Amino acid sequence: MHIFFFSSTNAFFLGLEAATAHLPGDVGLWRVSPAMAESPAFLSAQEEGSFAYLTIKDRTPQILTKVIDTLHRHKSEFFEKHGEEGVEAEKKAISLLSKLRNELQTDKPIIPLVDKCVDADIWNQYLEYQRSLLNEGDGEPRWFFSPWLFVECYMYRRIHEAIIQSPPIQDFDVFKESKDKNFFESQESIDALCTHLKQLRPAKDLSENELKDECFRLLQISLWGNKCDLSLSGGESSSQRTSVMDSLEGLKPFILINDSEALWALLNGCKKTAKTPAVRVDIVLDNSGFELVTDLVLADFLLSFELATEIHFHGKTIPWFVSDVTVRDFSWTIEHVKSSNQKSTATCGADWENHVKMGRWIYHDHLFWTLPHPYCAMPQVAPDLYAELQKACLVIFKGDLNYRKLMSDRKWAFTTPFRQALSGFHPAPLCSIRTLKAELQVGLQPGQAEQLSASDPHWLTTGKYGIFQFDGPLPTCPFVNTIQPKLA
Repeated sequence: MHIFFFSSTNAFFLGLEAATAHLPGDVGLWRVSPAMAESPAFLSAQEEGSFAYLTIKDRTPQILTKVIDTLHRHKSEFFEKHGEEGVEAEKKAISLLSKLRNELQTDKPIIPLVDKCVDADIWNQYLEYQRSLLNEGDGEPRWFFSPWLFVECYMYRRIHEAIIQSPPIQDFDVFKESKDKNFFESQESIDALCTHLKQLRPAKDLSENELKDECFRLLQISLWGNKCDLSLSGGESSSQRTSVMDSLEGLKPFILINDSEALWALLNGCKKTAKTPAVRVDIVLDNSGFELVTDLVLADFLLSFELATEIHFHGKTIPWFVSDVTVRDFSWTIEHVKSSNQKSTATCGADWENHVKMGRWIYHDHLFWTLPHPYCAMPQVAPDLYAELQKACLVIFKGDLNYRKLMSDRKWAFTTPFRQALSGFHPAPLCSIRTLKAELQVGLQPGQAEQLSASDPHWLTTGKYGIFQFDGPLPTCPFVNTIQPKLA
């Protein structure tokens, strides 16, 4: 299947060059503004027992061990395809990954990237920026003392470095098996969801309230699909084995912030007031497998029921955080849905393939999504990507990593307004759809976090709770008062 696909690498570097042209030195691009300097500290693994600490101490070494094991298990495949050269490449990749695991577990200094990829210099400049933030006598940036977002992203970039430095296996996706397994183990839930979508009455036969209720139902399914995160489970199976559709009513109390009414008002308002026929919705994807299917079902619904005319998906350029979507995962998923022996599922796959062919679904990737920067840096670091998002009527950010980058991965107070924590990032009206898997949440009511902590000490990190958190149009929008949720 041909994917209608945009890769923004060249535009990214033109934008990067323009953004840095007036700045002294290579690091200038990442200097924080006075407002950012007054923001809370970054989350890090310094605090023993914190989720960040446990991630760096336990989960990331576990993920690296599974990656090494995956390479071991494919040794014969590498030999069959490439002969002794493939076996030597496997040994080299394992050696590099074992070195990385040792650096992490012994809290060695963060070292520069040495590969020749187009983003290596940007990573190394960002490392210099992290070094510039340290006080004299602090030494070098290290795994347990540098910002959690930086070191966790850096680990996945080093995994990629180990693979690309080991030709001829440089294109091997070390996470492919676990992503595909998640899809196959979720087949029953996928079939139920596709059957539900195909059984919906045509748009002309639904009242506005019925259409809204169905939109809310599919948004909730997309939310709870986000629980299927392989980086949270250390790469172990996290498939959806039961139908989430049967559980939606019981899950509603676990939605801590629900701005879906404001989200509906925006979609319905764009449909009614659009000056051009185009209503564009962008979805910044998170996990492949079952979650990606829930996102594709939601996207199909938005098109079929005329709440959008085009959907733009944003994925990763390289394998990332175990289960994040790449262009291969996107096309593979559509192909496998289409080849299902269940009629409704196969029909969905054929429809989705047609959406791609006709240009109604467009897949983008961009290097910025696999950099360590918070999203408030996007206008300076990737102005081309920011300009692309500005074309949307709505941008949906799926999952926890996107939320952490939206919030700059800082220790905001729970009651901090969402817009404040976005630190000026507002390419278009946006909504975070996320189950909580990090010690970070804003926009709660006073006392809400304390009540949750009393009843469930781990409420922030298990994926049990979710949010629809919306930042609507800026005050110049003619119907802003009807769609902006009350700030906490």
